[in-house]
Amino acid sequence: MYNSAIEILNQVYGYEHFRGQQADIIEQLVNGHDALVLMPTGGGKSLFYQIPSLLRPGTGIIVSPLIALMKDQVDAMQQLGVHAAFLNSTLSVNEQQLIEQQLIDGQLDLLYIAPERLVQERTQSLLKRCEVALFAIDEAHCVSQWGHDFRADYLSLNMLHELFPSVPRIALTATADQRTREEIIQRLALVNAQAFISGFDRPNIRYAIANKINPRKQLLGFLQNRREEAGIVYCLSRKKVEDTAAWLTTQGYTALPYHAGLSPQLRETHQSRFLREEGVIIVATIAFGMGIDKPDVRFVAHLDLPKSIEAYYQETGRAGRDGQPAEAWMIYGLQDVVRLQQMQSEGANEQFKRSERHKLDAMLGLCEVTSCRRKVLLNYFADESAEQCGNCDNCQIPPQTWDASEAAQKVLSCVYRTGQRFGVVHVIDVLLGKETEKVLQHEHHQLSTFGIGIDNSEAQWRSVIRQLVVRGLLRVDVEGYSALQLTDECRPVLRGEQSLHLRVDELKPAGKNSRSSGQKSRSKTPVLPEQEVLWEALRDCRKRLAEEFDVPPYVIFHDATLKEMLEVQPMSRMDMLTITGVGESKLEKYGGEFIEVISRHAELALE
Repeated sequence: MYNSAIEILNQVYGYEHFRGQQADIIEQLVNGHDALVLMPTGGGKSLFYQIPSLLRPGTGIIVSPLIALMKDQVDAMQQLGVHAAFLNSTLSVNEQQLIEQQLIDGQLDLLYIAPERLVQERTQSLLKRCEVALFAIDEAHCVSQWGHDFRADYLSLNMLHELFPSVPRIALTATADQRTREEIIQRLALVNAQAFISGFDRPNIRYAIANKINPRKQLLGFLQNRREEAGIVYCLSRKKVEDTAAWLTTQGYTALPYHAGLSPQLRETHQSRFLREEGVIIVATIAFGMGIDKPDVRFVAHLDLPKSIEAYYQETGRAGRDGQPAEAWMIYGLQDVVRLQQMQSEGANEQFKRSERHKLDAMLGLCEVTSCRRKVLLNYFADESAEQCGNCDNCQIPPQTWDASEAAQKVLSCVYRTGQRFGVVHVIDVLLGKETEKVLQHEHHQLSTFGIGIDNSEAQWRSVIRQLVVRGLLRVDVEGYSALQLTDECRPVLRGEQSLHLRVDELKPAGKNSRSSGQKSRSKTPVLPEQEVLWEALRDCRKRLAEEFDVPPYVIFHDATLKEMLEVQPMSRMDMLTITGVGESKLEKYGGEFIEVISRHAELALE
């Protein structure tokens, strides 16, 4: 049907040119060769298997880990005029049989399928009766047992190489350090695959990390200019998810909880509302987000510390897939560190524990760095970057530091003299000279360190202790009531042989103009005052069509496409085809509706 990849890009997707390595990756698959693709979220990875599936004979089989997202992916392809379907447990027996027959008859361009189904003998037998164009393994990092999204069924996908040796395979992920890449290659038998590794930078995302003081007040400050924006708020526990969602609702936000403890029906309902409605906030555990295609997520907020930079990058990468400005905002404190260390100490073998500790240390380094955060983030993935990105909190307002050598000596001495058996609260009580029942019981009011810290507040001492833990000068005994203990690394500072500079933390919840509350949202599509009427009319048209076709609004057209219509104001079908994102199928389905809106606006402007 189509003669070239560029023809499909123009006619089906409505884009004029390929970007970056897109054309090379597509050519690799079209020619029957394997590929491993590491590319940031929003880089157009779906094109790499969709276009070759349309060019090669047979059906492209896409292995997708989330059943809940398959319908939206298929709906989006069908809106483009592509024959796509999915096979999963949400279908009735009759529906499954119909799709299987369409597959056998060669009527499908794309078939989405979960790894759990693909490894079944019945499914493999079905595929052997069909002509398969290619296999696409999405979210390939799920194969890594060292990763943050491990899925056991992915380990069996190496059988594709054995059962279908002549069918090209492509593995795709947005997140993988060197170790995970090697594991993907080994476990999926992709030794001969050509690797395409793009830069990990998402320049449209602004990164900001602040000290956790009053989480709810801080979150409210961050959200104050974002009432009409879609976003995700991540929490570590299910209870915190539900409590935060309920509280945000009382503050006037449309906030929905999402975690594995909710019923499948409720999770599906909440996810659907997030994808299809505007201005919805999902408050979730890490159970939410993989494969989310929503392009206009304007912010991702973390109320708790992720356990690794991979997890942080994956979760924040769900913001700004449309390339428009977006925010990645996080608050964290010492209790987050202790909680994650406790989780790491439970079960697992020593090798795994060491790996997890290394990842947490890297995450803490990102939190406490006083230089460009983006540089630290990209360097973790062995990606080069400028010394300053200009789009993180540290670059925009460089943090202050202070000589904390003497303060650190006071803390370290106090921990030592109290026997390295007490937690943060007790150590600070001794430093501040508080005669609490516990202090008196252990006669710590008689220590030389009792009251030597009265020049600083409790919040300041908490800041010092947190940073000493992060820097490895103190450790928290997670198996011994969270007692603070000295490490060998603290000796030079304790003896006065080495100075120590720490960041100055904000010690009260940020106000409207503070750095930790985030800048005033820059993420809304900029529209001039004289354009607002037409802009809202185009959005209303999109919303009406989305409801009519039962798809999310972005499946009709992205904001960027509407913005181009706003600027160009196409009055004919030929003019509409010049708009980026308008292909022949969408022109046929929706073009007339938008042309009518634009024409009516032009007529009113002349009156």
